[in-house]
Amino acid sequence: MSSTVSALDALSGAIEDAGPSIVAFSGGVDSALVLRVARDVLGAGAVALTTVGPTLPAEEEAEARRFGEALGVRHLFVESHELENPDYARNPTNRCYFCKTELYTLCHAEREKLGLRSILDGVNRDDLGDHRPGLTAANENAIRHPLVEAGLGKDAVRALCKDLGIELWDKPSFACLGSRFPYGTNITAERLTRLERCESLLRQLGLKGFRVRFHDAIARLEVNVADFAKLVEPEVRTRVVEGLKAEGFTYVTLDLEGYRTGSLNAGLAQLGERT
Repeated sequence: MSSTVSALDALSGAIEDAGPSIVAFSGGVDSALVLRVARDVLGAGAVALTTVGPTLPAEEEAEARRFGEALGVRHLFVESHELENPDYARNPTNRCYFCKTELYTLCHAEREKLGLRSILDGVNRDDLGDHRPGLTAANENAIRHPLVEAGLGKDAVRALCKDLGIELWDKPSFACLGSRFPYGTNITAERLTRLERCESLLRQLGLKGFRVRFHDAIARLEVNVADFAKLVEPEVRTRVVEGLKAEGFTYVTLDLEGYRTGSLNAGLAQLGERT
């Protein structure tokens, strides 16, 4: 319990130092913890902001809405338009830079309107070592990372969420639907809608921790290795194949490496870090 208290004190201190803030709340575990502690520390000075657009599935939006309502915080839902930016839609290796720039522009507009001091996000210490162009946008926009300031990585975040009774503590990691496309593959609203329906089907079948990666005629499924047996059960396999083919895919494949975040970054070396 002492480590939990220490982690909570460090996080609370970082948020108190930031002062009244917009919390960029994605609905994931990391930003859920920041929002919960911000509410406890800042009271009405903590305002959640969630951007809504074609890259956010309706189920994720609904879950974010429920969480904000349960906390009793002011929660803003703001339309985002990153898909209208050709620099985002063409899906370069720094795609996330353009998405986060859109997010932080919207956050700053609301922060100024409400007279708040800072913008907080859910970046944790483990995120700093990955390919994350969005961090460049965060630095350009003076975004505070209270989890990093408190020295918390993903495991510590989940442990603290569990100890605080945050129901999302074991929620699988989620990234926007734009992350399902190999770099250089154009992102369109129609393709995003197809992937949203595909992943909704997998969720309805009881799978956790998965991605449907878009490879033109091929849907490449990444699922937790522990769920392989469930996925190939005759009834489940049939529903998945039929469901994904109904969304326009010719082939439905299972990636034997299983689900892992950022798998499409494996192609960055071959792309020569093109942007």
